[in-house]
Amino acid sequence: MSKKIVTLLMAMAFTVGVAGVSVAARSVNCKVSAIDGNTVTLDCKKADKLKAGMKVKVKEAKKKAVEGC
Repeated sequence: MSKKIVTLLMAMAFTVGVAGVSVAARSVNCKVSAIDGNTVTLDCKKADKLKAGMKVKVKEAKKKAVEGC
């Protein structure tokens, strides 16, 4: 009986942990509007999802390959 309860609690903790990570992972499309030394100003469409002091990861936009003859 004790092993079943411990297993159930561990499964619930794992589920809550995974759900918390997926909620934290958000995607916001932004455009760089200004650069001043180490400070970058972004213009974002869904900026209400972000909070002051929040760490973000910035990736360079992928460039499409140009094919020609």
